[in-house]
Amino acid sequence: MLEKDIKKILISQDEITEAAKKLGAQLTKDYEGKNPILVGILKGSIPFMAELVKYIDTHLEMDFMMVSSYHGGTVSSGVINIKQDVTQDIKGRHVVFVEDIIDTGQTLKSLKDMFTAREAASVKIVTMLDKPEGRTVEIEADYTCFTIPNEFVVGYGLDYNENYRNLPYVGVLKEEVYSK
Repeated sequence: MLEKDIKKILISQDEITEAAKKLGAQLTKDYEGKNPILVGILKGSIPFMAELVKYIDTHLEMDFMMVSSYHGGTVSSGVINIKQDVTQDIKGRHVVFVEDIIDTGQTLKSLKDMFTAREAASVKIVTMLDKPEGRTVEIEADYTCFTIPNEFVVGYGLDYNENYRNLPYVGVLKEEVYSK
């Protein structure tokens, strides 16, 4: 039923799993003995973070933040609204933000600055998708699975008006769906 709204599949579930395995191996190597806190940015990061942590073979902790910058549209508003903060003190800890997509970069730049001010030992960014054409601020992910074109994508945690997150792949949403 949801497939009728998808213009094309950009990244398959198998491709996401393979990328998560490779990234998990790299994070295992980079964070061995450091007990990082992986901070998932709700709600979109849930499927990717769940896939990723299966392949990280070192001690880690997980926490979550709910941050909004889209407010139901297709373009980031630029205003960062923290709805839920992490539950742990991150001072002196290695923090790894896990995000579904970096588009404008405003959300992650704000969060990285905030956690640096909170005196985290390090702050790194993992993203399933990077859309560099959408960038409005200077920020890059430390770990990226896929770089994508400047199209509106949904699935595997990514939504349009809270829908399509449950698609098992990343697809391009037909323009007529969001231009109504």
